Order: sequence, then C-alpha cells, then structure tokens
Amino acid sequence: MLLAIQILLGVMFAGTGIGLVVDIIKNRMDELKGSTGKQWGSAFAVGIIANFLDTLGCGSYAPSTFMYKLFNQIDDINIPGTLNVGDTFPVIFEAFIFTTSVECDPIFLWVMFICAAVGSFGFASIVTKWPRNKIRIALGTIMIPLAAIMLCKNLGVGPFGIVGTATGLSGWKLIVAAALNILWGALMDIGFGLYAPCMATCLLLGVDAATCFPVFMGSCACLMPACSIEFIKSHRYDVPHTIGNAIGGCIGVFIAWKLVTGLPMFWLINLICIVLLWTSYTLLSAAKKDKAKGIA
Repeated sequence: MLLAIQILLGVMFAGTGIGLVVDIIKNRMDELKGSTGKQWGSAFAVGIIANFLDTLGCGSYAPSTFMYKLFNQIDDINIPGTLNVGDTFPVIFEAFIFTTSVECDPIFLWVMFICAAVGSFGFASIVTKWPRNKIRIALGTIMIPLAAIMLCKNLGVGPFGIVGTATGLSGWKLIVAAALNILWGALMDIGFGLYAPCMATCLLLGVDAATCFPVFMGSCACLMPACSIEFIKSHRYDVPHTIGNAIGGCIGVFIAWKLVTGLPMFWLINLICIVLLWTSYTLLSAAKKDKAKGIA
C-alpha cells in the first residue's frame, strides 16, 4: 500500500505540472513574458525560503503570505491560488521523502489523504469566486487562531503538548481525525495551513510526533492538486510566483532535507507566530481601507 501511495504522489506531481504548463501556454503567455525581474526575484525567494521552513514543519502559507506582502509583487486576490498551485510540487516532494523514511500505518495515511482532498476540492469552487476583500478578511482572521495553535504546540500547552506513540489510528479516533481533516482540507483553499491543525489533531489522538509529518505532508500533497484544478481553470494564480514556488520550493525542500540536522525550532516557530499576526494585521487593515473607499 505504501508503494501505491508513492505512485499516486508521482502521478499527481506530473498531472498538476502538465495542467499548469498547458494553461500557461494557452492562456497566460503574455503575463509570463511581461514579468519583471523583481517579480521573479520575489517568486524564487518566497519559494525557497517558505518551503525550507515547510519541510521543518513550520508550514509555508504564513511565511509565503508575509513575504508576498513585504515584496508587494503579487495581487492579494491571487494569493490562495498561487499558494495552492505553486506549493503543490514541493509538498508532494516532501510527502514522498517522509512516507519513505518515517513509519506510519498505510491505511491511516490513505484515509487522511482522501479526506483532505475531498474537503479541498469541495470548497475550491466557492473560494475562487470570492472578491479580493473577502479573501483578505478570511486570511487575516484565520491567521490569528493558527498563531495561537502553533504557540500552544510550541509551549506544550494543553493537548498540543501531548506526545503519543501510535503510528496509526482506528475506530472512533480514526473517524474523528478523518472528519477534521476534511475541515482542514477545506480551509486550505483560503490559505489556512493544514500542517498545524492536522498535527494538533494527530497529537491529541495519540499519534507519535514523527508520524505526524507524513500525515500532514501527504494530506497537503493530495488536496493541493485537487483544488489546484479549480484555480488553474479560473486563472486565479500569479504565473511567475507559481513557477517560483514550484521550482524554488523543491530547492528549499532539498536543502532542508539534506543540510538541516538541528535548528532552534522553539524560537523559529515563535517567529512564525509573530509573522502570522503581523500578516493578519496587514491584510485586515488593507480590507478595511478598501471598504472605506467603497472597493470590494
């Protein structure tokens, strides 16, 4: 069953890549040719740095959104699609690495992967029709509880600090985990990273901390191609930043996997929490200003 998962990951990587290339060639060549050096620099910087952090378990959505706002080279309305489409490739790469190197029950993996994809695919068609300010408000609002979850996990507060030993779940625990992964998958479409809440869910139900990595990475790897289809069809993604995430992100994953043996994760995660809160503030402030001007 593990081999089947790895084959599935390879198929999704190739399928999403073909879909993206075909759409760019048919519909987005003008945007590709008109991209500036600043856009490409921003694109690859975000891809490498965010997915380097992603491989460490910090998630890529928060630092990506922070850097998008910092560099100011991408329209806010394209952030969810750019994140989901572009990060599909490095996340699949991560999932392949961790499913081959960390022990985990294959049935548990299959259930979690399928549920995440179902949640994401069912919600993508709704999110892609949202106006710019609705996306800003959604992203800005959900980043606050995400920061709280990550901080609690980092400090060992409540269930987020419990370390289990299970390499899989069954019975009612599997049902609860599966149901919540549908929710986490759906929220991925508006930039709410799955990593932290999925890890918190697994830890709360007694899963070993190391086993959480293939679970949340594989869940994202399966859901992101599903929702990417809708974002590609609706052209709600930024071409250079999506390519930067795809190529630069895989470079960041490789560097983290090969070179990083130990970092001060406690302080790194605390920094990510600060980044989340700052990004939330900037998005909500921008939405408030546009609303005051009568801009949707």
